[in-house]
Order: sequence, then structure tokens, then C-alpha cells
Amino acid sequence: MKTGDRDIPILIVDDYKTMLRVVRKLLAAIGFENVEEAGDGPSALALLRRKPFRLVISDWNMAPMTGLELLQEVRADRALCELPFIIMTADNSAEHEILVKQQGAATYIAKPFNAGTLQQAIETTLGGCHPESTCADGPSCEVA
Repeated sequence: MKTGDRDIPILIVDDYKTMLRVVRKLLAAIGFENVEEAGDGPSALALLRRKPFRLVISDWNMAPMTGLELLQEVRADRALCELPFIIMTADNSAEHEILVKQQGAATYIAKPFNAGTLQQAIETTLGGCHPESTCADGPSCEVA
């Protein structure tokens, strides 16, 4: 990721205000300042449809819409379907990681995490084509 890429607009989604603050601070610590927040899935979806974002970092366990449901909505929306998406969760099970990737998340982060883990996840996510992060009708990137 190039230095200039640090100004990309990022949306963080969590229904726990403290976690929003923590993730915002971690992002700032690694140079990302262009960050907006949403407190639930429906609010996030509305923001995503109004403004261009280059990355979503969402909690899994939220109400009334889970992060997985938000991810499914994003992947089903032709205007948003290629948006890079990271899911964060306190449940660090292999089953959850597989499910999240099958649904189109580029990366899965287990809580708690630090700035280095978040930076690595962002670099991995934004580093290229992720065939799992595709629109409902298939990937738009070349898959070897």
C-alpha cells in the first residue's frame, strides 16, 4: 500500500461506542484519519449508499442487522459489491472465519487486536484482487 493510500475513506461499524473509539484510535495510529462511524448495520448501509468508501470494517455481532447480514447486503448491491470488507469478532472460531470468507469478506480479525494486526489486515485487504469479495454474479477481477 502506498503512503498516499492512507487518505482512503473508511467506514467502521459497531454497535458498541467504545469499540468504535478504539478502532478509530488504532486507525489513526497507523495513519488513517478519513474515518466515519456507524452504530448499526442499517445506518452503515445508508451511509454506504450515500458516500463513496474504500473499506468497511464491521463488527459481526450487532443488532438489528449483524455484520454478516450487512456484508450480504453489500455483496448483493451492484453499486457496493466490490467494496473491501473486514469483519471483526470476539468469536475466534475456524467455522466463523470460513463462513465470513464464504460470504465475501476479504479479512477476518479476532478481537482483541492491536494496531499492527489491523494494519496487516488492511494491507492484505487492499493489496489486490480478492475473488471472495465479489458481486453476487461473480468476481470482476481476474482469478488465476
